[in-house]
Amino acid sequence: MHDVRIVEANVERIPEVEHLSRSLHEHHVSVDPAIPGIPPRSVDAWWAIRSERYRAWLAEPDTFLLIAEDGAGASVGYALVTFHDVDDSHATGERFAELQSLAVAPDRRGGGLGTALLHEVYRRVRGRGVEEMVIGVLATNVAAQRLYEREGFRPWVLLTMGKVPDPDEPIRP
Repeated sequence: MHDVRIVEANVERIPEVEHLSRSLHEHHVSVDPAIPGIPPRSVDAWWAIRSERYRAWLAEPDTFLLIAEDGAGASVGYALVTFHDVDDSHATGERFAELQSLAVAPDRRGGGLGTALLHEVYRRVRGRGVEEMVIGVLATNVAAQRLYEREGFRPWVLLTMGKVPDPDEPIRP
């Protein structure tokens, strides 16, 4: 970990995290919950959509992108965080953060880089006067769930996905 530097980056550096985002997609596909009739997108479609979202999010106030760079300046991890107004269900502050993406190069996973990125995320979020954060994780991504639970996060909202049933067809068991 001593050979890694975490820096805040701007929208112009999004291309530098493409390879990491693609490896995140590959990981997601490997732990995909296999939703009938809704297969994962191709990695190219994923990146096209994700990179546009990153650009849009980074145009919003306080949103930030952190890039972990190795000693040679190559991107080996990143995190992107957005902000939302007060939550209607829970007594949050006036805003809360959402970790949109956290990715670590496959050969760097398990070495503490994800935790280091999270800790820098916390510093930046708290520096913006925010004390609550939401982190989404695939229901079948057990390793990520363990990381976030070690950090004090707990499951909150369970989202389900499926094809919209035809209400005129009999219900299948």
